[in-house]
Amino acid sequence: MNTIIWIVQALLAGLFLYSGTCKTLLSQQKLLAIGQTGAELPMTLIRFIGVAEILGAIGLILPVILGTAPELTAMAAIGFSIIMVLAARFHYHRHETKNVVFNILILCLCVAVVWYRF
Repeated sequence: MNTIIWIVQALLAGLFLYSGTCKTLLSQQKLLAIGQTGAELPMTLIRFIGVAEILGAIGLILPVILGTAPELTAMAAIGFSIIMVLAARFHYHRHETKNVVFNILILCLCVAVVWYRF
């Protein structure tokens, strides 16, 4: 089971690292061009979410690898769970069903990490 959770953590970290890097570095027009929904939100909010995703991606992997405060990995997964609930709600109100399903899938993976790491 530990191997499966590590794979899930790595996938989540990669996903959020990519998403966060895009939101932090790319312009609003580039985000729209690559299909990033919600890119019409204020750029300060998008940048904040991007930085939070990068830090959370680090938090999913680094504490367990270092063996210091591994509960921080679960805390990072809780943070991502909250982000996914908010994102699903946002996409639901915009009638973006595909994105809502994707957010719920990521939410389930985050909850699995929380469950196993706590």
